[in-house]
Amino acid sequence: MAKPAFPPALPPASRAVWRDLDTALLRSFVTLANTGSFIRTAEMVGRTQPAVTLQIRRLEALLGQPLFARSHRNVAVTTAGELLLPYARQVLELLDQAAERIAAPRQRGDLRFGSPEDFATFFLPDILARFMAGHPDIRLRTNCELTMHLVKGLRRGAYDLVVIKQELDALVPGARPIRRERLEWVAAAEGVAPPARGAEVRLVLSPEPCVYRRRAIQALEAAGWRWSVVYTSPSLAGAAAAVRAGMGLTVLPRTLVPAGLAPLTGRTGLPALRETAICLLLRDKAPPAAEVLARTIEQHLAH
Repeated sequence: MAKPAFPPALPPASRAVWRDLDTALLRSFVTLANTGSFIRTAEMVGRTQPAVTLQIRRLEALLGQPLFARSHRNVAVTTAGELLLPYARQVLELLDQAAERIAAPRQRGDLRFGSPEDFATFFLPDILARFMAGHPDIRLRTNCELTMHLVKGLRRGAYDLVVIKQELDALVPGARPIRRERLEWVAAAEGVAPPARGAEVRLVLSPEPCVYRRRAIQALEAAGWRWSVVYTSPSLAGAAAAVRAGMGLTVLPRTLVPAGLAPLTGRTGLPALRETAICLLLRDKAPPAAEVLARTIEQHLAH
């Protein structure tokens, strides 16, 4: 891990502020950047919403720059906030790792974990390697399913912790947003022209209920585009194969676009897609190891 450093644009006279900075302010800052919501941030850091608002104002006053642009509907990270964010995440990750190693007892026992297949493909190898290296006495059992099956499985006691995809304005009870995902229209990297205005958009999507599917169809219908689903697959590999073959377009976060596919950003008049969120969901009375794995996932995604 790179050593945390002062932002390059920080004036030398301001460096004393960083040395004595309250890490609780950084935690609320990072959580707000992840969730985009003062209400959800307050729930996650265990404070009231007014208290979180005061924390953010205090941090902005200390640094002399606005970190968020606020409106009635949105909270967006400013340029200064984007500059601070990776450093704040590194500081908090180091503190969390120290607390985990020093204060926590050695974890043992079984842990049942579920994840969507596309998340598992791109993120789980590094996450699980780090987790198992630090907790060799935990017997981890992992299963990949669609979000709807993961939520049902957790509710009936089949999982201790699941990663799920959610719409930010329709979270399932208890879901903890840890990363916002900007969705992109995605096509084959070569040989496929974006659909012309008025043409039917041919879609390659996961089956219902899928948050990416809903976002695609809602955006097209709101903009008056014609569409049809020509290929349905619960597997990212299956959907990617159909898109590579030129059967149609799909919708994915930029971080999950497989080789051979490419976002159509700036190359099409297709409507913009609303953000979604990666969330964690723990069952009631989950073993302590579930929270340890949850923190490991959150720390990994912060980078």
